Amino acid sequence: MDTFAVDTIPLQNIFGKMCQEENSSLREINIIVGNDNYLLEINREFLQHDYYTDIITFDYSRDETGVPLAELYLSLDRIKENSSTRRVALLREFHRVIIHGLLHLCGYDDKTEEQKRTMSIKEDFYLNLLSGDVSRETIKVK
Repeated sequence: MDTFAVDTIPLQNIFGKMCQEENSSLREINIIVGNDNYLLEINREFLQHDYYTDIITFDYSRDETGVPLAELYLSLDRIKENSSTRRVALLREFHRVIIHGLLHLCGYDDKTEEQKRTMSIKEDFYLNLLSGDVSRETIKVK
């Protein structure tokens, strides 16, 4: 079992800052961490995609105020591989993937190269904001 610290309070702060910056509201978000095979199964069943991915974002509905209710499914296997490939800390890559999913909920897409660049710039912006916070909660991840 791998153990690493997840900055839960700073992530909540980033959620709030994203809502302000992106003119959006994020009311309830569940984050589910699994492995490659778990996300591949979800990718095949719900999105008809037959490949591994680091995150799948589901925006289930919006309440009467238009606030999204969502789930983010993360593959720890992909996050570990991305971390190694990008030569960044595992926690930083974990945060980047969560921010990526939140950006999708704020209306950003990454289908074209220009959209990918825009999302990457936004990810870096929010990661840099997150870097200043140091509160930690340890979470065990299988």
